Amino acid sequence: MLRSLLLLLTFLVSSPALAQLTARQNAIQPQLALETRGNPGGEADLAIVMRTTPGWHGYWLNPGDAGLPMRVEWTLPKGWSVGALRYPVPSRLLVAGIENYVYERDYAVLTRLRIPVGETGSMRISAKLDYLACTDKICVPEKAEVSLDVALSGTPAPDKRFDEWRRALPRPLASPASFAIKGRKLEIAVPLPSSVSIGQPYFFPADDGPIDYAAPQNFRRKGDILIAELERRRGSPRSVSGVLALGDGRGLQLLAMPGNVPDGGRAVGSLGAEAVLWAVLGAILGGLLLNLMPCVFPILALKALHLARSGGDEVHARRDALAYTAGAVIGTGLLGALLLAIRAGGSAAGWAFQLQDPRTTLLLMLLATAISLNLLRAFELPVLAGEGQRLGSFGTGALAAFVATPCAGPFLGAALGTALLLPVYGSIAVFAALGFGLAVPFLLVAFVPALRTKLPRPGPWMARLQRFLAIPMIATAVGCLWLLYRQVGWPALLVGSGAAVLLAVLLIAVGRTQRKGGSFGLAAGALSLVLAGGAVLLVPQQPVAASRVPLGASAWSAEAVQAARADGRPAFVYFTADWCLTCKANEAAAIEREATRDAFGKAGVEVFVGDWTNGDPAITRFLEERGRAGVPLYLWYEPGQTEPDELPQVLTPSMLSDLAHRRRR
Repeated sequence: MLRSLLLLLTFLVSSPALAQLTARQNAIQPQLALETRGNPGGEADLAIVMRTTPGWHGYWLNPGDAGLPMRVEWTLPKGWSVGALRYPVPSRLLVAGIENYVYERDYAVLTRLRIPVGETGSMRISAKLDYLACTDKICVPEKAEVSLDVALSGTPAPDKRFDEWRRALPRPLASPASFAIKGRKLEIAVPLPSSVSIGQPYFFPADDGPIDYAAPQNFRRKGDILIAELERRRGSPRSVSGVLALGDGRGLQLLAMPGNVPDGGRAVGSLGAEAVLWAVLGAILGGLLLNLMPCVFPILALKALHLARSGGDEVHARRDALAYTAGAVIGTGLLGALLLAIRAGGSAAGWAFQLQDPRTTLLLMLLATAISLNLLRAFELPVLAGEGQRLGSFGTGALAAFVATPCAGPFLGAALGTALLLPVYGSIAVFAALGFGLAVPFLLVAFVPALRTKLPRPGPWMARLQRFLAIPMIATAVGCLWLLYRQVGWPALLVGSGAAVLLAVLLIAVGRTQRKGGSFGLAAGALSLVLAGGAVLLVPQQPVAASRVPLGASAWSAEAVQAARADGRPAFVYFTADWCLTCKANEAAAIEREATRDAFGKAGVEVFVGDWTNGDPAITRFLEERGRAGVPLYLWYEPGQTEPDELPQVLTPSMLSDLAHRRRR
């Protein structure tokens, strides 16, 4: 009743303005967009894109105290159908004490378009829209007719805007929520891991009635439960549905049924800093462990050798360590900022996103080749050989940050996943902490004299050790070549091999010049850059084939896993990438073993593989839903279990076999 009276009053007040608007275009301009071409027998995401004039706003499915939801009347070819409308997370607009749930910028409402088998050519779909457009002073009921010709053949590129629009949708809550009525309060208990940051939470009820929209909402945290305290308006609902906004445009779609809501807890205001702290600590520990990676350890060892050569010069050691730390921290911070910028632009990206591009893989391979030759003393690389030069140490730290990105090892996966949910300042702090973790060993050696005195004295052993350290770096270069082949096939392998040989010849010639008293020189650096740039231009950018799936496994999709679970079968799901060292080590040590395959076969375990080598928006979204920024991720689905068990990021040889044997018992 209140909403009807408010709408009538608004219409009467705005009549003069409405008369002026009849001759102009709508304040909110809708249009239809389809993610890709129509697929007969399949589905595709369809968007109603609402272009909003500055100063105006549209309404959510429940507009709040005033307003109207959008009504859509579809006209579709025979046999075609659309699903329910999926709205992005709304925002609040309080006008004269009236709470409105609105969109003040451009937004898109999504639905699923289903196309029957046997359709050909091109078919038209259309819709009649009725919606309300308002400013803080007037409201105008608007109508629009929109249409779209759906091509049923050809291979147009997917519309990348859909990644951004889907990211604006609330995610389904993984576990059921419960609510209880306590006097004038209606409290909702929402299962939410304590690692998930919460900015300024707000619950948007989907149904009009039980909750006072304008009343303050309070939230508290008790372990892994977030509790919303809402002011009850009337009645005792059988269920409560809506969207829980977490801040920064994030939200959870939930349905709460009557149940237990715990008392006590702590206000959520202090949780933001706590979540950042735990994520920072996890990133530092993860960065520390990354020093054991074969592509990072030689760089760390080189810095230790330089410290040994410098003897007891404490000032030099500390300046060198601080410069190295600055390079590592700024390097990982910039990579993190770039990742956030790409995601803000609408692309689905995660940690190590750059290695999904074969051109970056080629550059990393050439870099590993150059470092290998430097370790073999074929030439002196200024950045690595610059003892006492802070710029050289800074460059070495940045180099370590770049080559350390392929994997999310222990502690790091959850920390980086949390980073993507934090506000920008918190995210950058976590990424910078990763660089600090990389630099911790060098800092300890430089600032703890007792550790520095443990370093052996300079001698012939240093040259032998340096040549030995070339082995893991050569393995890194070979691994990058193999990855190039896996990404884009034989042409890239030939280009990469040729570029590596030419670079080696160039650097060996530079080394001979250096031994005669010359320097690395501007010309040598320019030639190296030209060679790398030319090779990058020659490398194909598109994958040659679909993701490879090991024998006995199936390609991952949410639908396939759900089908296996519906049949009562256990499932093991793992997400991997060819450039992830931890992934490949786990596959060799635990997953692709004969004993594991036999145990899985006897227990009827379905195996699903999500290959993220070349990037996959569906996998990226799933990783985000699991609170992860990258691979590996290992999940075990037990029949009848609501949520999967998340396995450690480092698998032991017997872990999977034991799970299968437990299932048989």
